[in-house]
Amino acid sequence: MKIILYLSVALIAVAFFILVIYLIKTLKTVQGTLQSLTKTIEGMEKQIQDIGTETAQLLHKTNAVADDVQKKVESLNVLFEAVKQVGSTVQTFNDALAKKWTANEQKFIQAIQWGNAFFEIWGKWKEKKKRKAKEGVEDGKK
Repeated sequence: MKIILYLSVALIAVAFFILVIYLIKTLKTVQGTLQSLTKTIEGMEKQIQDIGTETAQLLHKTNAVADDVQKKVESLNVLFEAVKQVGSTVQTFNDALAKKWTANEQKFIQAIQWGNAFFEIWGKWKEKKKRKAKEGVEDGKK
């Protein structure tokens, strides 16, 4: 019976030895995986730092562009205000001109009529002068 007990203990020792060997292999595999994971995480940390740096630079450039756009919009506001004032001035001038026209409309119409009458008389005078010149040529005066 002692032999069975020794054999059982030996069998348990061999089984434990095999279990330890498999545990060692598993732990080595886990260790390799963890080392690979550590390298990957370190690479990712570097990439994240690079991305953070680039993001900060991009943010600074975006802020600069936004400031530039803001200044240009403000200068355009001044330009639009000036155009608005020019429009108001032109409107005031047109209103004043319309009032003057309304007040002096009859005088303007009368002046145009006098001008037309003058041109008509002048045209008739020129025509009469031509006719006299023609009659003088026909009569042999010239």
